[in-house]
Amino acid sequence: MTEAQRVGQLFLVGIAEDPAPETIATYHFGSLLFGTSSTAGAARIQQATHAVQSLASSRATDRVRFFIAANQEGGQIQALQGPGFSVIPSALAQGNLSILALQRQAADWGRELRRAGVNLNLAPVMDVVPPGTASQNQPIGLLQREFGDNPATTAAHGAAFIRGMQEAGVATTAKHFPGLGRVLGNTDFTAGVVDTTTAPNDPYLRSFQAAIDAGVPFVMVALATYTRIDPGHLAAFSPRVMRVMLRRQMHFQGVIISDDLGVATAVAGVSPAARGIDFLAAGGDMITSQTLAAAAAMDRAILGRVAHDSAFRATVSSAVMRVLSAKQAYGLLPCPH
Repeated sequence: MTEAQRVGQLFLVGIAEDPAPETIATYHFGSLLFGTSSTAGAARIQQATHAVQSLASSRATDRVRFFIAANQEGGQIQALQGPGFSVIPSALAQGNLSILALQRQAADWGRELRRAGVNLNLAPVMDVVPPGTASQNQPIGLLQREFGDNPATTAAHGAAFIRGMQEAGVATTAKHFPGLGRVLGNTDFTAGVVDTTTAPNDPYLRSFQAAIDAGVPFVMVALATYTRIDPGHLAAFSPRVMRVMLRRQMHFQGVIISDDLGVATAVAGVSPAARGIDFLAAGGDMITSQTLAAAAAMDRAILGRVAHDSAFRATVSSAVMRVLSAKQAYGLLPCPH
């Protein structure tokens, strides 16, 4: 792969239902996201994902195929709807199912995604919302995105969701580490979101450990600040959160993916160039950007830094290998035979 193709593997970029081939040829982005909701149904989404995978040419990605992602949590957060897609209940309702029932249903929902060509689900939410606080918790509780109000329920049901999707051949994403259940504001629309409670060995982290133990291939890092962990950085720019907690303490070996670094208000005060570089330098692997403009700016900045900084180039290479290893596990690498 060329350096540009390798760096392109580090991006998950929002697309419309009809992606522009020149975008992939120009920037070599390796993973794409249905960033907006669609009610077109599975047949239309399958046409779009087939068109996407046909863009995995030697010139664009060295024939490495794409992770194609959607936010298919359930309830108010179900990006893909219409004929061929079940109406998925909210995570809060899923938390009232038995573990086996949820795993079976998640496998069914996963098979719907797989048939439509979607192979990465940006779910489940593993954040724990404390009892009695859901109405004040804008990103999770207010939208009923939590499985329950304690780590045990969230851990058990989140792991069941992961196992069900895995049965269907769909990769999952545990989010939003180290948790948005104790904050007030939604980082998509609010800057300066702070958690003053969560500590490095907090019991509320057990749900994320359960997801890791269940083999979740992706963990998404939040755009809030955790004052008892690293008061000087957003989690997505924090080596303590990613290198120390996720890698060293929790033994996560998969892909660390960012929450949206494209248009989220939480990062509006940081230049796009700095967002991508700082995330990778702190230990992240895959950059989510809902918009092409921000992704293109981050891509250019990373390539520029790689060209003259050998230590950063080594960091990028490690991230690329983790992404490609995940792709190998899901059959997305080209086979010469």
